[in-house]
Amino acid sequence: MASEIPQGSATGAPPAGPDPQRLEAFMAKMVGDMGAAVSGALVVLGDRLGLYKALAAKGPCTSAELASATGTSERYVREWLSAQAAADYVTFNPDTRKFFLTPEQALVFADEESPAFMAGGYEILQAMWRDEPKISAAFQSGAGVGWHEHDTCLFRGTERFFRPGYNAHLVGEWLPALDGVEQKLRSGAEVADVGCGHGASTILMAQAFPNSRFTGFDYHPASIERARERAAEAGVADRARFEVAAAKDYPGSGYDLVCIFDALHDMGDPVGAARHIRETLKLDGTFMLVEPFANDELTDNLNPIGRLFYSASTMLCTPASLSQEVGLGLGAQAGETRLKSVADEAGFARFRRAAETPFNLVFEVRP
Repeated sequence: MASEIPQGSATGAPPAGPDPQRLEAFMAKMVGDMGAAVSGALVVLGDRLGLYKALAAKGPCTSAELASATGTSERYVREWLSAQAAADYVTFNPDTRKFFLTPEQALVFADEESPAFMAGGYEILQAMWRDEPKISAAFQSGAGVGWHEHDTCLFRGTERFFRPGYNAHLVGEWLPALDGVEQKLRSGAEVADVGCGHGASTILMAQAFPNSRFTGFDYHPASIERARERAAEAGVADRARFEVAAAKDYPGSGYDLVCIFDALHDMGDPVGAARHIRETLKLDGTFMLVEPFANDELTDNLNPIGRLFYSASTMLCTPASLSQEVGLGLGAQAGETRLKSVADEAGFARFRRAAETPFNLVFEVRP
């Protein structure tokens, strides 16, 4: 929940001086936040070195056993495990002196196919720290920082962070929530996935609907190259292709479905992108817009999800938009009303919230 008014907020003036008890509570919060921040670096380490996956596979083990299984130094692993146990990211049994992952911890850190997998998201956080000097300079100049200008861990982390949610919801919930779209996909439809990144959403749809054809577009050549590799690995390269193109001028027309997953707010000219989508859709086509969950009012977003998304928006999304023409700067917490205004300005006639999760809003947009 948002801070109470006496601490200072958008709806109340700051108190005249510090309250000792409130200060103590706030300092305790800061210690917890600092611990969470530094634990993030250890999550990246554990993910990269395979420590979580090995711990999940082996079950309870000592630091020496885990080090042996992963080809790492026991002394480093011992300290890492101790820190992870203090963070409650792994569990320590004081009787056996062994560490293990609970089923819940394993789903979050060791199982890439789990809908709760979060380790990939820490690569996004890593990119924020690495690129902080660029954002600091942008704060002073007012210029933007393009998505392509970030560290490569951002692109990998974004795909790994969002893919579990798409795995859990896209085919089973989101697409069926759109009027008539699932049947078109089963029969054979032409689909464009705009801003596709590494192609997680495109490939997932291609796997589920073999009679349809999917094209992923992204302006970032390295992401398109990786998407092509992933499509080949998944065995869907015959029906999922990828091209370098921007949202406002991707080729083709007569699409039954055009999708944008968690990317419209990053665009400098989202109205122009939406207008191009309308122009390339069939008359009975559908634009599926997936955006980060947000309420319209700031005060309704002062919560853990809002904290995460506003922070990411400060470091990644808003700078990306400001680096492009128009530079509307929607931000990752735009909310339904602002998103609808984009669709309205682009000439769409219908805009409906079709589904939602704690992390996403899904809109059905039609000509």
